[in-house]
Amino acid sequence: MTSIVSSGDGAPVNSSAPLPLTDKVLEALAIAKRGADELLVESDFAKKLSRSEHTGTPLRIKLGLDPTAPDLHLGHTVVLNKMRQLQDLGHQVIFLIGDFTSMIGDPSGRNATRPPLTREQVEDNANTYFRQASLVLDAARTEIRYNSEWCDPLGARGMIQLASRYTVARMMERDDFTKRYKSGTPIAVHEFLYPLMQGYDSVALKADLELGGTDQKFNLLVGRELQKDYGQEPQCILTMPLLEGLDGVEKMSKSKNNYIGITEAPNTMFGKLMSISDDMMWKYFNLLSFRSIADIEQLRAAVAGGANPRDAKVALGKEIVARFHSAQAADDALADFVNRSKGGIPDEVPEVALSGAPLGVAQLLKQANLCASTSEAMRMVDQGGVRIDGAVVSDKGLQLQAGTFVMQVGKRKFARVTLGA
Repeated sequence: MTSIVSSGDGAPVNSSAPLPLTDKVLEALAIAKRGADELLVESDFAKKLSRSEHTGTPLRIKLGLDPTAPDLHLGHTVVLNKMRQLQDLGHQVIFLIGDFTSMIGDPSGRNATRPPLTREQVEDNANTYFRQASLVLDAARTEIRYNSEWCDPLGARGMIQLASRYTVARMMERDDFTKRYKSGTPIAVHEFLYPLMQGYDSVALKADLELGGTDQKFNLLVGRELQKDYGQEPQCILTMPLLEGLDGVEKMSKSKNNYIGITEAPNTMFGKLMSISDDMMWKYFNLLSFRSIADIEQLRAAVAGGANPRDAKVALGKEIVARFHSAQAADDALADFVNRSKGGIPDEVPEVALSGAPLGVAQLLKQANLCASTSEAMRMVDQGGVRIDGAVVSDKGLQLQAGTFVMQVGKRKFARVTLGA
């Protein structure tokens, strides 16, 4: 068995003699590192794992999410999946809802000041967060906390004392702050407080490991430094890659409308997963699938050897839908997708009631929320992307009389419209 080396940044983790790296510890390290971007400091984390095994004391593993939107999407589950893996190893996971920090506004990855949320917005969004996170985590074994517990009592004096522990020069090491400063883009003073408050969360929770996306690395490092300053053993940091959305370019986000929500209907979820590119599919496999690395590599080799990538994508889609719904829902979603690809009408079609017959097709598509505007509707007709009861519409001046019919725009937008006088 191998002995643990000293901490990578020179900070002592434990003054006791090094413990051996057992097979169980090595397996835990491998699980933690699968799909991860970076583990800092790996030797420190190995030492923590060994001590945990030796003493029987679980590690405290923290993930903080600001409730900036009411729903979670698959991008959020990249870190939640990792939390569940560590939870299944017997460690204590802490799901931290940043009800205080979300009212400051995290500037990570932003080129402008992010508007803070109101208390009402935060509370509304937080109400659904843990319920949805429990679709991934074992709720019975998850410690749920709100950072207003320790941030609100700090008061003005405490905030000033906390701010005194970090310099402006160190804050300006953040890439986004530096770029904004050089470009003359305003940086509000309160934005410097965000990483400090996130770091203080780690002090309050005595975290051994904090998880986050790669865009959170600076904030996570602040937590490590603050813990040292408060006389605590510094946390280790595990960063996970950011998952691109359906456009294959931008980070998955509801605001960019490129997301797959974890509570979306099975058919919608499956259809969106089938729409990702063949290249992006492999990143989704690596970050979202629970298949073994060997299984994924076998699939990849089969596709490289001439197998249809659609079959691999179907396997991914069914796995994700079954996880958040059921195996039967996954089978039904595949059948629905096949039916639609053949020009059929899906089982689940929104019902829309409109009035004003006769009504122009472009106006009807807009009122049924199938197109954002009449000009978009006209464009879709020109492109052959509009169908009524399965028949392609080619006349932009078509007037629809009273009745009920299924409208389709593109491959995935449907509505059963009842048009009255």
